[in-house]
Amino acid sequence: MTDRLKELSDAGVAVWLDDLSRVRLASGTLDKLRTEKHVVGVTTNPTIFAKALSDADAYDEQLRELADRDVTVEEATRALTTYDVRWAADVMKPEYDRSQGQDGRVSIEVDPRLAHETSKTVAEAKALWWLVDRDNVLIKIPATLAGLPAITATLAAGISVNVTLIFSLDRYGKVIDAFLDGLEQAKANGHDLSKIASVASFFVSRVDTEIDKRLDKIGSDEAKALKGKAAVANAQLAYKLYEEKFGGERWAALKAAGAHPQRPLWASTGTKSAEYKDTIYVEELIAPGVVNTMPESVIDAYADHGDTRGDTVTGSYAAAQEVFDKLTAVGIDFDDVVKVLEEEGVQKFEASWGELLEGLAKSLDAAKKGAANPSDAA
Repeated sequence: MTDRLKELSDAGVAVWLDDLSRVRLASGTLDKLRTEKHVVGVTTNPTIFAKALSDADAYDEQLRELADRDVTVEEATRALTTYDVRWAADVMKPEYDRSQGQDGRVSIEVDPRLAHETSKTVAEAKALWWLVDRDNVLIKIPATLAGLPAITATLAAGISVNVTLIFSLDRYGKVIDAFLDGLEQAKANGHDLSKIASVASFFVSRVDTEIDKRLDKIGSDEAKALKGKAAVANAQLAYKLYEEKFGGERWAALKAAGAHPQRPLWASTGTKSAEYKDTIYVEELIAPGVVNTMPESVIDAYADHGDTRGDTVTGSYAAAQEVFDKLTAVGIDFDDVVKVLEEEGVQKFEASWGELLEGLAKSLDAAKKGAANPSDAA
């Protein structure tokens, strides 16, 4: 049989899983994905943890112990999620060693309610780094305007960072600058740059979802012909910016000091529309040195029928720019699109975090009352 995921990996794409749960860890399925399906990293977010903790009894014992200690809901949340991330980091350690620290990474996100508070985000990032206590963790910080200086300060402290919720080229350029600032400060602070890793999570499918909705509203033939093209074009142009930013003298000086580049990571790669092939956001974004973080359904789909055609990005820049020129011509305001997407992204993670806290509060209360199954109180 053709090993399509190996072909994808050989083409330069690091396959990461966009999911984590105690059940996945305890059953060994995460390690199986690592050994059998070339998964070399893991990303999490508040939505993933909210789902994991709401539909499994694998957390019951730890919940009872936390209830016995009479901890706050926030403390319980951190105890449960960092436990899973620490365990996953240990599972992924062989990939971390094999890749000299580039892969084998597991991400955990700062409290999304802090997305617009710089100093609190930095404090939260440091706390998560200490709590997980594994070299191969990545702390996720959103690319909001307040998040940019937090990214720099966190990297300057020698902490590896996954920058999330990037939608526009303008913001991506600022993220790269924040990364370079952070590494320069980390070097001045005496940190070993070779130990610091970073990825920039550029969201894909949500761009098509928002723009397709606006194109349908416009309704012209020219508008409808552009459906399903913006997300890939946007990411392709992001890779062009990555090549430009990491081709200059400023990066060359950091590279000489042992630094690794901040890799582009394609996030939100599951298709949201049945009109599009389920592997489109993998096949059309193959390039050297990128990460594609996928839900398991997309990993399985690619293993079954993915088409690795070599580099599908670096020769596409003119065509990608043409897509945006046409979008502008039919009346799409892309600045407004990305503004809406960033606001929605933060709000969705805040909502998931709220669901997580609410569910844990009920579970802790049930555990305190000695309920045999805390989920009965949910």
